[in-house]
Parts: sequence; C-alpha cells; structure tokens
Amino acid sequence: MGAVDPERPSAETPFLDRAAWIDTLASRLLDFEKKQGGPPAWPSSAFHAALPLSSPPMWSATAGFMEVDEAGTMAALKVRRKKVLEPLVARHQGRIFKVTGDGVLVEFGSAVNAVQCAVELQQGMATANEGVPEGRRIVLRIGVNLGDVMVEGSDLYGDGVNIAARLQTLADPGTVVASGTVVNHVRGKVKLGFEDHGEQVLKHMTAPVRVYRVRLGGDGMPAMPALALPEKPSIAVLPFTNMGADEAQEYFADGMVEEIITALSRFRNLFVIARNSSFAYKGRSIDVKQVGRELGVRYVLEGSVRRAGERLRINGQLIDASNGTHLWAERFDGALAEVFDLQDRIATSVVGAIAPRLEEAEIDRAKRKPTGSLDAYDLYLRGLAATYLMTRAANEEALRLFGRAIEHDPDFALPHARAAHIYGYRKANGWMVDPVGETSAAVGLARRAVYLGRDDALALSYGGFILAYLGGDLDDGAAFVDRALTLNANLAAAWGFSGWIKVCFGEPDTAIEHTAIAMRLSPLDPRTFAWQHYTSLAHLCAGRYDDAAVWAERAVRSQPHFAAAMRSTAASHALAGRAVEAEKAMAQLRQFDPELRLSKLADVIPPFRRPGDRSKYVEGLRKAGLPE
Repeated sequence: MGAVDPERPSAETPFLDRAAWIDTLASRLLDFEKKQGGPPAWPSSAFHAALPLSSPPMWSATAGFMEVDEAGTMAALKVRRKKVLEPLVARHQGRIFKVTGDGVLVEFGSAVNAVQCAVELQQGMATANEGVPEGRRIVLRIGVNLGDVMVEGSDLYGDGVNIAARLQTLADPGTVVASGTVVNHVRGKVKLGFEDHGEQVLKHMTAPVRVYRVRLGGDGMPAMPALALPEKPSIAVLPFTNMGADEAQEYFADGMVEEIITALSRFRNLFVIARNSSFAYKGRSIDVKQVGRELGVRYVLEGSVRRAGERLRINGQLIDASNGTHLWAERFDGALAEVFDLQDRIATSVVGAIAPRLEEAEIDRAKRKPTGSLDAYDLYLRGLAATYLMTRAANEEALRLFGRAIEHDPDFALPHARAAHIYGYRKANGWMVDPVGETSAAVGLARRAVYLGRDDALALSYGGFILAYLGGDLDDGAAFVDRALTLNANLAAAWGFSGWIKVCFGEPDTAIEHTAIAMRLSPLDPRTFAWQHYTSLAHLCAGRYDDAAVWAERAVRSQPHFAAAMRSTAASHALAGRAVEAEKAMAQLRQFDPELRLSKLADVIPPFRRPGDRSKYVEGLRKAGLPE
C-alpha cells in the first residue's frame, strides 16, 4: 500500500457502511501504521462521524430468495439506492463515499444531518416495503458515530469508521442506533428521543461505547418494517392517559389497560397485541396508522382514565389503523367499586364493534373479576409496575407488594403467580440469598397460583413456568402452560414459557416456533430478551451453535443484566470454536456473577430432559473458561 496523503477533513463529518468492508479497511490501516511506525498526525480539531448502513443479517432467514434470485435482489437494492437513499443524502448535504454490494459509505457535513437522514431513510424504506412480500423486503440496520478518521483517495479509515460499523450490528432491523458522542452533539437540535442502552463492548474496540436507540419524538417509535396483518381481527390497546390530578395514580391507568387487554385476549377470534408492546408507545404523541404498521394490527383502542375520589370516568375510542377512521367512541362512568364492571363493558363494546358475530358465550367468559378486594388489586398493580423495571431493588419491592396483596386477598391468584416469577428471575441472575428457602417459597406460591387461577391464563402460565424451572416438574409445568394457551391463545407470555419448556423436553424446533409466536404477539415487548434467550437455547440444543450465539447476543443487548443469556453466549461461541468471543463473553459473565462455578451450575441450569443437552451446555461453559 502506498503512502497516505489524506485531505484535511472538515470539523465534523458523519457516514454509512458494512462491517465486513470495515474489517478490510481496518486491516489495511494497521498494516500501514506498522510500516510507518504509527498513524499520520492529525490536528486535534479534525474529526468525522460514521454512519454505516447495510441490509441486515436477517436475510439469512430468507436465504432461498437470495440463492434463487441474487441478481434480482441486487437490482432491487440498486433501485432503492437511486430512489430512496441518494435523494435523501443529497437533501441532507451528504456525500456517498463508497457503495459495496448491499452497503454504502456516506459522509455528512454535521451530526444533525446524519441522524436526520438516517431516520428519514428508515421511514422511506418502510414505505417502499409496503405491499412487498415479507421474504422480499429490504430492511436496514443503521448506526451513527462521531470519531477520528483518515482519508485515502475515496476511502475512509480509523476508529470513527470501525465503531460505526460495529454499531450497525447492534441495531434491530428497521432501526437506528447512535453513539453517545453523536447524541451529545444532536440532543436539543432534533425532535427525536434517545433510548439509553448503556455502555457496550464492541468488537476490536478497547474502550466501551455508550449506545442509544433513536426514537422519533413526534411519531413515537422508529420506523420499522410493516408486519403482515393476521387473518383474524387484530387490535392493540394503547396506554390510557391519566387525566387525574394525582400523577401517582399513573399505575392505576396502566392497570386498567392491562385488564382490558386481558379481557380482549380471551376472545379466541381476536389477535391481541400484548401489554408490553403496546406500552412502548406510552407518553408519546403517535400516529395510529404508524402503530398499525409497526404492530401489525387493524384496530387501535386508545382512551383516558380520570379517578376522582371514589368515582371513575373512562373514555375510549376505537380506530381503524389502516385509514385512521374512528369506528366507535364512548364514555363510561361509575364508582371505583365498579371498576371491573367498567372494564368488562369496555371490552364487550370493543368486541361488538369489530367482531359482532363472536359467540355470546365467549363474551360471558371474558367477564371475570380477578379479586373482590380493591386494596389487593391496587397493591397488585403497584407490584406489577415495579416488575417492569427489572432491577434487583425493584424486584424486591415487587415481591413485598405482591405479598401485601396476598395478605388482603389470599385467594387472588395473580399476585401469587407474579411473586413466584420474581423468584425465578432471582435464580436466573444469581440473586438468591437462600436458594433452598426461596425455591421452596416460589414453588409454594406457584402451586397456589395454578390452584386459585385454574381458569386464569396468566396465573397458569407464570405458575406453570416456575413449577418447571424452580420445581423441576416439567410435566406439571407443561400441562399448566398448555391449559393457559387453551384459555388464551393470544397470551405472549404463555407461548414464550411453552418455548422454554419445549427446549427442556428436547424439542428445539417446536420451541423456536413457539418463541416466534410470542415475539409476533408482542413485537416491542421489553421482556423479548427472555424469548430471544429461549430461542438461543433451542439452537444450542439442536447443535446450531452459530444461530445460538446470534440469538444469545441479541438477548444480552436487549437486557444487559440477564446472566442466563450471558451463559448461553459464552457456551455457544465456545462450542462453535470461537475462543476469543467465548472468552470475552465469559469475562462479562464473571464480572456480573463472580461466584458462578461449574460445580454450582445446578443452581441455574435448565432442567434438560435429554442428558446430551445438559452435557453440551456444561461443556460449552467449560470450554469458555468457567472454573470448576
């Protein structure tokens, strides 16, 4: 390679690329530095930003399309570049440096322009994908970085480019991620939100990088690929606005929506998006048509709750997300003691508007009060709100609140089930102080939950999972989860737990099918990390270690404090023969759980029914460096 005689870059320059191409550039740069005794000197004020853009590895799921019609795929990419990418780059004063198959490197005059172009590009691609069969859609991952670069002819080099390439691998399909440096430059200058994903260790980078997911401030969520509509009527219930003067009553409005979702989910002829995905839109001004595209639903229910003393007022409106038409609107007034009747009336009214031919028996079955004690219900809702924070301290508080709810109503099934699940999360993360005593308490709570909630899908699914995981009773656990799915085929949690149980039974392919259903029912669920982890375990048991590592890493990115996914990451890389990646994953695991040893795996390992599955898991962790 000849001497580098770079042009002086402008003060700030962001841009787009592909990881494989960046690896080649980085190697060439390292070779040059070895020959020259170090990198070229640059003024401290000279820096660029990197924005890599590529079609995602998710194309591996549609390999047949690529193999059968690779020429057609590249032609489609070329059309998208001409019609979507290039006009946007020009509008935002960008400059395309290099096109490499399904990737492209672009330079901008400012971080603001780079981020705005990235967001508009995802929106443009989502629009272009409308009406295109799912297997032939072109979906992008975009990462944005600001850092030092060097220029040689038409190529860019340096950490700015390398970090940008690594960032795009952290992005979900159809989304944009940015480094902390970029966010610091654009915050307050763009109408966008940024979701902090914490510091991430990137491949070949010595220092961790702060990573943010970009959210569209005015439109609520990043542009995502439109999901195909299910065959049966589909609905998402968005968080209701708390119109009361007391902001502390926010949990009550959230609990109201959760109960309405639960009631709607019992109608077998409806496809209902799970609570956690609906609540991804909480606190945002949204376009219901965009919600419909992102969640893959035909109808959206939104509304408000006002609680004044012992009186309630609930407003609801049902919207056709395909065109924004209001189908139904109604106000419900009543006493606080009538809260469950009000929820039933709302659910029945919604069903009457979108599925009038549902059997009356199903409507009657959906009218079920979880408890007669409003104090117990209030404490349960507070505990539920705490569980979604998913921290150790929040889990302790949730356990306390569920315990108080049980004291107020010992026959209320749901706090028993949720308290049992708290112990399961404690076990998975190595947080148990008294494993024997806590396991016994969890199993007792789970047994009580499935007894009290024999007609409650939530209680059965959470209780069944804990009986299988902590109690080691796979057969009983599976039976209760199966009953939950019979009662409510729309319950994402039940499908996810069923996937985990199928892994333990030695049915990895069925497990993957079930976790995929869970992720479709709740595509924006903050607990997706668990379903991704179960999918990783299934691939590991099937001997597909590369796929196992991909899903395990997704789970860790989704929830960086989930030790079970860290274990799967280390084991999968080790079994695939990637010693460096395995050692890095093991280092992360040991930092999170320094007391873990091979001799203590029985405290955390799933109850695999097939001895070979257990052997693979243990051997993978041994190869990754977990001490005896």
